Amino acid sequence: MALFRKILIANRGEIALRIVRACRELDIATVAVFSDADRAATYVLEADEAYRLGAAPAAESYLRGDLILDFARRTGADAIHPGYGFLSENADFAESCELSGIKFIGPSSAAMRALGSKTSARQAADEAGLPRTPGCVHGLASPEEAHDVAAAVGYPVMLKAAAGGGGKGMRAVYRPEDLDSAFVTASSEAERAFGSGEVYLEKLIDRPRHVEIQVLADEHGHCVYLGERECSVQRRHQKVIEEAPSVVVNADLRRRMGEAAVRLALAAGYSNAGTVEFLLDGTGDFYFLEMNTRLQVEHPVTEIVTGLDLPHLQIRIAQGEPLPFAQADIQLRGHAIECRVYAEDPDSNFMPCPGRITRLLQPGGPGIREDSGIYEGWVVPVDYDPMLSKLIAFAPTREMAIARLLRALDEYVIGGIRTNLGLFRRVLRDPDFRAARINTGYLDRLLAESPAQTSAPAASELLQPAMAAAAVIEATKPAAAPLPGGQIPSVSAWKAAARREGTGAADWKMPRP
Repeated sequence: MALFRKILIANRGEIALRIVRACRELDIATVAVFSDADRAATYVLEADEAYRLGAAPAAESYLRGDLILDFARRTGADAIHPGYGFLSENADFAESCELSGIKFIGPSSAAMRALGSKTSARQAADEAGLPRTPGCVHGLASPEEAHDVAAAVGYPVMLKAAAGGGGKGMRAVYRPEDLDSAFVTASSEAERAFGSGEVYLEKLIDRPRHVEIQVLADEHGHCVYLGERECSVQRRHQKVIEEAPSVVVNADLRRRMGEAAVRLALAAGYSNAGTVEFLLDGTGDFYFLEMNTRLQVEHPVTEIVTGLDLPHLQIRIAQGEPLPFAQADIQLRGHAIECRVYAEDPDSNFMPCPGRITRLLQPGGPGIREDSGIYEGWVVPVDYDPMLSKLIAFAPTREMAIARLLRALDEYVIGGIRTNLGLFRRVLRDPDFRAARINTGYLDRLLAESPAQTSAPAASELLQPAMAAAAVIEATKPAAAPLPGGQIPSVSAWKAAARREGTGAADWKMPRP
């Protein structure tokens, strides 16, 4: 089997840095690509090579598959890792990689087409015998057809975009008289977000839990499931807090959901990492929702409770290696909870808050992991998703994981911008969350009850003795000499200065020490 010598990372932010680190541990050289907004990003500084894609808007940079493939060819990259978002679920891009002889670290374009669209995935789920919510398995041609399907399955119903997720193009409809306007709104929003206005309709499950199964499949017909993640704490269908395992999933339910997920993946000829998402009702019945044909944002909680490294395994699978373990070898240990830290203001309708980070105190200690690419002095751009980092706590029990996460949140200070750190303090102290009385409507109800004062820690928290002492120590340190472009001296100045726009014919490679 051919081993990769160099991988281009077609992404940005914390996931790009995560993949850079995984490649370095596997002794594989890395190529980063960046937009003008990310020239001084940490992943750019840490990669072995880095090249400018274009202007800040994603359509002019991270969504330019033609430019990314050109850089892969010119730099001699064997493979492209897409991370999540951007081109990670673009079957046309995956096919272009295949035709170019450059390995796409993910499923084949055929498997992605079979499972990436929500309507085609529902058809595949039917063929594989998975339970799913009642509704159509194709895009709706008109509001009139939507009325026919809704009448057949019964209200309430949910309209959903066929081509994407993240809460875009989704509308709950409780009465027939609201369906026409919801159809137009959902379709228009889907068109703007995904370039396709196709929507479908399914029965709305009342107050379900969102539970997903991580699967891993090699290219030799072997597939396993790595347990479940509870992702029910959501705001407008976007995940906010994830944990593994779910407190309501026992061994039998885990096995049945896992086997269903594996059955779907094998039927589609799937390989690499993927996630099958389910809705779980109050009676313990589960329904297929969709499959994400990529690495998930919340993969760290699965890594922690299984002891596996998913980017490592993704790369090894893409190199043609068989899975190094069987289903019986997978054991879950302890409990992990992840918070998605965003530059946004919960007190102002979660308005994005880009800007310069003027102060940064990052948490640590037993059981704490932070996946981040931010640093003091970095400017959070306005052009992308405002996620700053993922803060994860691990402990033998869920109660201790909550306690550790609260302690880490009290240590975490991000100055100069507004964040949602205060929101997590509120959720983790809420009696319903602590008792695991949650479902997909939990957070919206909590915010509706008392929406104020969730975006920042209180002044008393900022003046805790340890933080005050750290501030004094920092203030007495000599100022570090600035690097070109405002970059921080986390790497040598000559390495930072050597970052080029990548428009010349020659390639540049940072030699390993």
